[in-house]
Amino acid sequence: MKRIDGRKPDEMREMSAKAGIIPRADGSGYFQIGNTIAYAAVYGPRNLYPRFLQDPQKGILRVNYNMMPFSSKGERVRPGGNRRSKELGLVIEKSLLPVVNLYEFPNAVVDVFVELPQTDAGTRCAGICAAAIALADAGIPMRDLVAAVSAGKAGDTVILDLNYEEDSAEEGADIPVAMTGRSKEITLLQMDGRMTAEDLRKAVQLCRKGISQIIAVQQKALQEKYAP
Repeated sequence: MKRIDGRKPDEMREMSAKAGIIPRADGSGYFQIGNTIAYAAVYGPRNLYPRFLQDPQKGILRVNYNMMPFSSKGERVRPGGNRRSKELGLVIEKSLLPVVNLYEFPNAVVDVFVELPQTDAGTRCAGICAAAIALADAGIPMRDLVAAVSAGKAGDTVILDLNYEEDSAEEGADIPVAMTGRSKEITLLQMDGRMTAEDLRKAVQLCRKGISQIIAVQQKALQEKYAP
């Protein structure tokens, strides 16, 4: 089966990544997959205020997600925060928490800001990939990298890394999956649409393959910044 953009069912869009691209941030990352671009900036750890939010046992992670106006291939995005952006910020936060060691930063907060100036599906996945690079660049202790990609269904075929046309198809299904690099521990699995158990297994297997490719791109970005 050939897809709308000519890819095979298990083929990813072209990717690129960079680390340390925002000079005044404590850490930053850039991740592009197809026409979807995500920037992430990390600030902290720094003291958390107001004080009643502080945890004396460990720090907290906060993720702010924002799609810029006119970034979407679909309808224009309204400027400012909304329920959707808060939900996706929380999704990215929960995807990263299993690998981030916050016990070294009691009463502190690590803020991650994810901005998307251009989108063509897979925004939460691109945000996770950029944020993981930014956290590593900031020197936040992490036991592994996290990467994410979506799989879904077009007609009778399970496909990897959906673009906008595939993601917005009425009969389709979209499954964003995030995993750790070494252990392949799943830190995010959502589903929009319907899919059989067998197709779901196929989708997760495809995502595992795609995430291995993304992890290699993330590692290369970090190595290029810190290589002697």
